[in-house]
Amino acid sequence: MTDQIVLKGISAHGHHGVLDFEKREGQTFVVDVTMQVDLGPAGSSDDLADTVNYAEVAGDVVALIEGESLDLIEALAARIADKVLTRPLVEAVEVVVHKPQAPVGHPFTDVQVRVERVRQAPVVIALGSNLGDSVDILHEAVMSLFGVLDGDIEVSSPVETDPVGGPEQPPYLNAVVVGTTYLAPSTLLAELHDIERGHGRTREVHWGPRTLDLDLVQYGDPVFDTDVVMDSATLTLPHPRAHERAFVLVPWLRVEPEAVLRVDGSVRRVADLVAGLDISGVRPGPDVDLLEGPW
Repeated sequence: MTDQIVLKGISAHGHHGVLDFEKREGQTFVVDVTMQVDLGPAGSSDDLADTVNYAEVAGDVVALIEGESLDLIEALAARIADKVLTRPLVEAVEVVVHKPQAPVGHPFTDVQVRVERVRQAPVVIALGSNLGDSVDILHEAVMSLFGVLDGDIEVSSPVETDPVGGPEQPPYLNAVVVGTTYLAPSTLLAELHDIERGHGRTREVHWGPRTLDLDLVQYGDPVFDTDVVMDSATLTLPHPRAHERAFVLVPWLRVEPEAVLRVDGSVRRVADLVAGLDISGVRPGPDVDLLEGPW
């Protein structure tokens, strides 16, 4: 990622420091923020929804400077970085906090603390296939996901499911992958579409048969209120129909028994959602490990 949005010299009066007079009188703090953002969509669309509103980011920074008194500017820098990373399109951020009036006791021009943070968002991805060698295709898709997810991933065992909607077609094999990513939601979605296309996926028939389907079900953690809720022309989060799809929830529950999903603004246990569904169309799939492969 090379695209950046840079805010320089955001200043406000705060009361951060370990000395009594710093808490009492306060001083000026200056903050620089460099955000790593994929600006390709915004460059094509000329739409504010496809980029980061830097005026809002500046407002967040000022609010944190003027807010709760902290002893260390290291803590202030970390809080600013964490706040910036709540914006869905920001993949990484560098924050520099300047304290030009710091009580150093010697001549100096500036004191600054620099922190860098990279997004580490938990994600849930649903996989499905009902054309070709579905076991092999799902295994290859899981291997491809290692290129867009960070570190270890967890994969459910596959289930066989009856098609929902669309034309008459063969049963599906479905599975769910749980992992973390530094990619922004829209960038991750584009990577999922690339993996689909690599397996011959086309989008000509709505809910029609396909060699591979990858759906981004959830991005972030509803328990800590860090899940992304969005509804754009290309992506809705959480997935608007996930809560009623047994072929997603049943394998998800297998790999993450304490999973939760935001439904109409409320955080629901996936186990409770499954209990309220007709799961007769979901059956055990082949006895294979999709991480190890079908051999």
